[in-house]
Amino acid sequence: MKNYFFGILCLVSSLTFSQEVYRRTLKLMGSRFDISVVAENQEQGDSYIDLAVNEISRIEKMISSWDPSTETSEINRNAGIKPVVVDKELFDLIQRSIKISNLTEGAFDISYASMDKIWKFDGSMKEMPSEEAIKNSVAKVGYHNIILNETDHSVFLKLKGMKIGFGGIGKGYAADKAKALLKSKGVKAGIINASGDLNTWGTQPDGKDWMVAIVNPINKEKVFSWMPVRNSAVVTSGNYEKYVKFNGVLYTHIIDPRTGYPSTGLLSASIFTANAELADALATSIFVMGVDVGLDFVNQLKGVECILVDKDNKVHTSNNINLKQLNTK
Repeated sequence: MKNYFFGILCLVSSLTFSQEVYRRTLKLMGSRFDISVVAENQEQGDSYIDLAVNEISRIEKMISSWDPSTETSEINRNAGIKPVVVDKELFDLIQRSIKISNLTEGAFDISYASMDKIWKFDGSMKEMPSEEAIKNSVAKVGYHNIILNETDHSVFLKLKGMKIGFGGIGKGYAADKAKALLKSKGVKAGIINASGDLNTWGTQPDGKDWMVAIVNPINKEKVFSWMPVRNSAVVTSGNYEKYVKFNGVLYTHIIDPRTGYPSTGLLSASIFTANAELADALATSIFVMGVDVGLDFVNQLKGVECILVDKDNKVHTSNNINLKQLNTK
């Protein structure tokens, strides 16, 4: 669901500064990860990045629904049968996910994994699915049917065939955990970019802020704006390339888990907040909500801001983003 809409501007001169930015790009959790750390030399930089990679891999082994050996897969196998006792870390992540579902009135829902995939965005669809098919596709979706027991940290999915998945929050959580680990090891600055789920801390070696580009989703060579990111997270949701169009309406690949219908009206939604886990979940939620409801929702949240690009390629911002900062560079 996340698109790689970010460009990171790193102005570093090894002749002037004693530290440099060291980077590595690799595939983790089925997605592209770009890990950048500020370090004194290549050996130190590599060791820091290795720490981050190991942490992200550890989280994948916990939350993957594709790996049959994970606790998440065990929860899904026992849907409608019995509760499954899980590690506190996974239990807490599920609990926070349900709180976000409540906050967004179901626009975010980890039980989306139960959804029947009746929409195809590969060009093969010639007509819309029937109303009945769409309704049936989400029959087993519903965070209210995830039953948690805080006493023994057990998770029970009430409906047979129900599933949970962390596609809308997992990479953000991994970025947060990798950042926290590196900070605890004394890494002064860096960026964890999980396919657009981006978390930063510290500054560039020259003391300047890390910068994030908000890219025109129709023409990725053009940048709407550069924004400074100070010890916080930015996540963009959306992909205009994956859509179908019926009766003049463009339906994107991000589907509302409450209705089974694809979202309309937005090309991208960028969320700025303190941690990537929350930003990850909110980015998808706002995309589902649309411009008006999404902006109203964000403006009621403390410490959360957004930049939205609508279907006409018009930019909308939440109240506390200064439009003077949005000069194209």
